[in-house]
Amino acid sequence: MRVLKGHGTGNDFVLVPDLDGALELTPELVRALCARHTGIGADGVLRVVRAAKDPDGARYAADAEFFMDYRNADGSLAEMCGNGVRVFMAYLQRACVVDHDAAVATRGGIVRVQTGADGVITVDMGQPRVLADRPVVTAAPLPPTPGARVELPNPHVVVEVGEPADLAALELSDPPLVEPARPGGQNVEFVVRTGPRQLLMRVHERGVGETQSCGTGICAAVVAAATAEGSERDDTVWQVQVPGGSCSVTWRADGTVLLSGPAVIVAELDLDDSWLEAALAAAGSA
Repeated sequence: MRVLKGHGTGNDFVLVPDLDGALELTPELVRALCARHTGIGADGVLRVVRAAKDPDGARYAADAEFFMDYRNADGSLAEMCGNGVRVFMAYLQRACVVDHDAAVATRGGIVRVQTGADGVITVDMGQPRVLADRPVVTAAPLPPTPGARVELPNPHVVVEVGEPADLAALELSDPPLVEPARPGGQNVEFVVRTGPRQLLMRVHERGVGETQSCGTGICAAVVAAATAEGSERDDTVWQVQVPGGSCSVTWRADGTVLLSGPAVIVAELDLDDSWLEAALAAAGSA
């Protein structure tokens, strides 16, 4: 079985080409692939399948040929992944099945993806929802702090902290406490303003843990920061620095959010047959 490894600003993925939808991607197999010490190691799995061949993608097949079946490292489903869809696009181009522009179906809907001449990939992430409630977030040593709840389409809570040193001191090995929490969990972004339209961010992703980057989280952070200062939908470019690199975000006047950043295919790998057999057997007996 051939897979690929890729990343977008350090947010890393195992890509599983399965154009005809022949593979049963169980949570147990996802966890085995993503295991850092005994598998390939990744924040999640991107299964590349034709939309018409997947039960969740079939409703989009008339408008998007390919469906991004994204799973978090713990095997749970996610609506969308902003870094993942850029890596997904990089694979589609590598496989010569799209040119520089594509519609990609996700569980959060269809997104348009475009690769520029410089190799930077831009994703139209759609329109965010800024919710009115202000959940309280606690992550040591930060005291309980209200955050902004944003859906894009993944659920996020964005918390502003004062200084880069405060951001660096956060303990994110465990999920931050969010009250009230969303029943299915949420990603939590902690941000510092480092200049006009500039943010520094760390993130804890549901189903994964702290990651080097989160594309939907980067967008949610910009939406929350722009809303707080009254500069939403002004077509200006924000820069967001995460541990794995930098992405730019534009909240356009029409309400849509554009995310731009790099995507890297690291390697193509042939899984060892005995390892895969053992992983599938373990999945079947779980």
